[in-house]
Amino acid sequence: MTGAMSTRDIEERLDALETRLGRLETLLGALNDKLDRSGVGLAESKAGLQAWVTEYVSLRLQQLVPETCEHEPGDETARHEGPVLPGTRIRCTDEVLHRLGRIPIPFVRQMVTQKVAETARAENVPMVDVPFFERAATF
Repeated sequence: MTGAMSTRDIEERLDALETRLGRLETLLGALNDKLDRSGVGLAESKAGLQAWVTEYVSLRLQQLVPETCEHEPGDETARHEGPVLPGTRIRCTDEVLHRLGRIPIPFVRQMVTQKVAETARAENVPMVDVPFFERAATF
């Protein structure tokens, strides 16, 4: 029987395959037990790594891009006219400040604020509202 497998050949290959699958199942069970004993879950590890990366990038960016104050000393007019984009004299609505506050990563929040402020200056927008914010905050 050339080219065709006999019943005996098929049974031998199936037995060998079942043996290999049994070893794989044993190995996966041992690995799972070891992970369970370590007490560290995947979600905890991921959250810890994300927090570390966020903190590191935030601190590094603060070193590279220190916060600056763009208004002249003694310029009190912006304070009396209502809310402004952080670090600028550009007026905005309370809802815009609320949306900025919902950005969890400080350096991303600062980048979005800078992008919106630059766009508002370029387009001579006196008040940043939500529709303008949504358009200008898109990178």
